[in-house]
Amino acid sequence: MKVRVAIAAAAVTMMTQAAQAQDVAAGENSFKKCLPCHAIGEGAKNKVGPELNGLDGRHSGTAPGYSYSDANKNSGITWNKEQFLEYIKDPRAKIPGTKMIFPGIKNEKEAGDLWAYLASFGPDGKKK
Repeated sequence: MKVRVAIAAAAVTMMTQAAQAQDVAAGENSFKKCLPCHAIGEGAKNKVGPELNGLDGRHSGTAPGYSYSDANKNSGITWNKEQFLEYIKDPRAKIPGTKMIFPGIKNEKEAGDLWAYLASFGPDGKKK
């Protein structure tokens, strides 16, 4: 009986990990919408928008070398999943005066997958 419980627990853990991996993979695909303006990963540099390495836990308006709007610099936002999901729905509504002209991602699953992808990168651009 104990063996069955252990096997069931292991199966649930593996399914959870697989679901997370699928979210990151789907988020990587969604990131293609962001590529014209943003970069992420080792060697990423600012483009029209800031590079997004280490976004999880970073204060808005603080990517080195990027010229942010005062709205972003003074937003008081520390990026986490909740803040990002609110922002990516409608960036100009969340931060009036932002330079970001992207209309947003309204689909919650897609936005969550995108966050999973972005959050998988540390400040050095390496996968966590």
